Amino acid sequence: MGEQDFSTFTNFTDSSDWSKRIGSAISEIRSKCRSATTEKSDLLLYAFDATKRTHLPDCVVFPEGAEEVSAVMKICSKYKIPVTPRGAGTGFAGGAVPISGGVVLVFTKMNRILNLNRESLFVEVEPGIVNAELGALLAKEGLFYPPDPASLKSSTIGGNVSTGAGGPSAVKYGVTADYVMGLTAILPNGDIIETGIKTEKGVVGYNLTKLLVGSEGTLGVITKIRLKVVPIPEKVFTSAVFFPGRREATDAAILILQKGIRPRTLEYIDKTALNCVTEFTGLVLPSRGETMLLIETDGKEENAKREMDDVEKICLSSGAVKFDLASTKIEAEKLWEIRRSISPSLRKLSPTKINEDITVPRNRIADLMERLDRLSEKSGIPIVNFGHAGDGNIHVNVMTDQNKKDEYRLALEIVDEIFDITLELDGTISGEHGVGVAKKPYIAKELGRGTIEISKALKKAFDPDNILNPGKIFP
Repeated sequence: MGEQDFSTFTNFTDSSDWSKRIGSAISEIRSKCRSATTEKSDLLLYAFDATKRTHLPDCVVFPEGAEEVSAVMKICSKYKIPVTPRGAGTGFAGGAVPISGGVVLVFTKMNRILNLNRESLFVEVEPGIVNAELGALLAKEGLFYPPDPASLKSSTIGGNVSTGAGGPSAVKYGVTADYVMGLTAILPNGDIIETGIKTEKGVVGYNLTKLLVGSEGTLGVITKIRLKVVPIPEKVFTSAVFFPGRREATDAAILILQKGIRPRTLEYIDKTALNCVTEFTGLVLPSRGETMLLIETDGKEENAKREMDDVEKICLSSGAVKFDLASTKIEAEKLWEIRRSISPSLRKLSPTKINEDITVPRNRIADLMERLDRLSEKSGIPIVNFGHAGDGNIHVNVMTDQNKKDEYRLALEIVDEIFDITLELDGTISGEHGVGVAKKPYIAKELGRGTIEISKALKKAFDPDNILNPGKIFP
């Protein structure tokens, strides 16, 4: 997909004075910021995200602090230039694609830990720090930041906050929004605001922190983040459990949680995904092993082991045909390799995947899989599924080839049907990726007119000139 795909979006460059305005803005930005570029080769690097949608910005700025971000926003507000904040570009919704051109803010130079409070258990960081790097630094202090999106080795905390990212550990520990205590953000007019608290609780005024988390860079540019951290678990146990069918696997997952066990991870790998992995890695599945749960328990060793023993009993009584418990970290990594091999294995199936992150109630996962099977059989287009059984968040991959126009058009129609099925099953069309541009055409399926209109009014209150990540989320 390329620039021609965005003909329906607000086009700031249509006005006859665009060249003059953008030229003046870039000139002033260069006088305020040490790192700004308009080189075509640099612009290309920040023109796309994981969706492969592409649109060139006019300028890329690498701010080194909140004051520089504020200066850029004041200049862009003055000249009515669109601004797109960007993390690592790992998102699957097009949120970081500068579809209106203008300025992209890249936070690779703002990647420090600013403060670690060991007594009150919080850390303050800049938005450009990578999730896994923060985790490694905290581990040296015996601390743990739980949100762990699949992209944690490359995605930034700022991007995680902007999209409200989740991950496998969400079933026990929650998602990014559960850990953000406060933010420093720059408004479109350049004003700097501080939100949130440093205490365990507080209810003074509107909760602007929660509003900014998941707002996809449309309300403010985040320059500092205060995050809760927890003591690192003493022990982690990892198991892979194979079931003869989906119902048995999802019934086991539900029963585990009903019994009061809260696993660290409770991952679901459907037979559609297992088939791809076996071809890709040579994995030999146990007889009748069509669906897999990847389960971890953690905490004090004795407690975590007792929980895993209870998990094993529940799984076997639910019809599991094989229960593999890792006895070493190496064995645990081998079990995780099954999960991590899914995405690369899909490349053998089709060159293009449309990756959706729908979420349904846990007890509707098997129903969802059966509906997707019928949809795939009817259309002839493969649909591969895996995700988080603990919270019902399933990654649905519609496998196609965007170079085959008729097939790709059919794949997009299938996505539309998938969203209809999801909502019929009391679900939501996005559990953790956000809306961006990819899901923007569909949000009216889920949100009522009143909800959309009041959301637009909030956007206008923050950003009256619509310069901050314009064209995202709302149609």
